[in-house]
Amino acid sequence: MTCKFMIIPLPDKTVISVMSAFNDLREQYSEHWNEVFKTITTDNSSEFADLSQLEQILQTLVYYAHPFTSCDKGGVEKHNRMIRRFIS
Repeated sequence: MTCKFMIIPLPDKTVISVMSAFNDLREQYSEHWNEVFKTITTDNSSEFADLSQLEQILQTLVYYAHPFTSCDKGGVEKHNRMIRRFIS
């Protein structure tokens, strides 16, 4: 299993911005989308509310972490710490 972490700058924390970023990724990976993005794990923030559409449209499983349980997405939290170290 290989995990890849991507950072995509967004203009704001809205559903529209998040879905726009996923649409850009979808265009970029086109026919390889289902090979590259088998699952997506995120938290329950409102900007990720429409990700369930990806399950229906693209056959990508979307997992939402339990509220206040960062261990559900340990890899994401590890990368967030590394990013904060370099950006702060």
